[in-house]
Amino acid sequence: MADLETTAPGAGAGSVVVNKGEMFSSFDVDAFEVPAQREEAWRFTPFRRLRGLHDGSAKATTSVDYAVTELFDGVTVETVGRDDARLGTGGTPFDRIAAQAYSSFTSATVLTVKKEAQVAEPVFVTLDGPGEGEVAYTHLQIHAEPFSKAVIVLDQRGSGTIGENVEFVVGDSAHLTVVNVHDWADDAVHVTAHHISVGRDAAIRHFAVSLGGDLVRLSPHVQYRAPGGDAELWGLYFADAGQHLEQRLLVDHSAPHCRSHVTYKGALQGDLSGDKRGEAHTVWIGDVLIRPTAEGTDTYELNRNLVLTDNARADSVPNLEIETGEIVGAGHASATGRFDDEQLFYLQARGIPEDQARRLVIRGFFGEVLAKIAVPELRERLEAAIEAELETAGA
Repeated sequence: MADLETTAPGAGAGSVVVNKGEMFSSFDVDAFEVPAQREEAWRFTPFRRLRGLHDGSAKATTSVDYAVTELFDGVTVETVGRDDARLGTGGTPFDRIAAQAYSSFTSATVLTVKKEAQVAEPVFVTLDGPGEGEVAYTHLQIHAEPFSKAVIVLDQRGSGTIGENVEFVVGDSAHLTVVNVHDWADDAVHVTAHHISVGRDAAIRHFAVSLGGDLVRLSPHVQYRAPGGDAELWGLYFADAGQHLEQRLLVDHSAPHCRSHVTYKGALQGDLSGDKRGEAHTVWIGDVLIRPTAEGTDTYELNRNLVLTDNARADSVPNLEIETGEIVGAGHASATGRFDDEQLFYLQARGIPEDQARRLVIRGFFGEVLAKIAVPELRERLEAAIEAELETAGA
């Protein structure tokens, strides 16, 4: 396991940083101050619903383990202790909850795709929550060794409060696709940091699907270790009444001739009674940093939100920091709106009832992301889950 020291010497947890890439990070939870609502990184997160994950009062009451449903040739799974030297190589915790999770897990799971292995079938990794009223901290590392190729489905469900770190270490010329499904029960609170380390000429396709849970906060952080890296981040989220779903991304372009593409789409439907507790709330923060050493960068990020009812709020903040002019391209876009009346009119004018027309529009809205998930049984399950959400809305 990596040494418990900060990666930004001379900087404290509350220090002002030059850019997002220089933010304070440490494996030691005591190196971080308890966050305050006024801080940019936390201003959208309802602290009262974190159940003490942010201030150290959420003590682990039990442990939970990742389970692999079926192993294939070229894939190994190990349960390791905190002293395993591989742990932490994918990235360092960059907020207090991630550091708390790193300081609190008792054992970790390491899934390795062996060098040059070409795994034809998707590998399913499941995590069941600790149970209602229980607290657990977990750690998972997925390592794709050089020239390997695999699809990993990380399926998370059940109840409880979970703090988590997941490392994705993508070796040189490896191709890793990961689909993370948050299908939590209504009571679940899940805060997770995804540390994505991309090697030379390596590629990762990272999908995040958030459907369940009371509060889910996901923070993917992409770092390039060498030239030629390619990262695509795709997201889909559907917030019901009372749900808070938050995604905070940072793509740190520090190596030359790397590419990143981000597309996240979300839908929201709140409680029409107007009760604030029934508000559906989503947060998407997309930070892209292009450092002076990252010549030849090609990057684009997109966030779209579809508000289906009143009492729903979508916060969307794309940020792009460019420190070199020698790039291929860089851009971002964000939009939040209701149904397109022209689309509805077009469909209804052709004899399609309004409720069916609304469903077709929503399916089309999510279709771009779902079509990219190359696991047919999972794609069908997610389509059915979205249909169930629409039935709840009475769409």
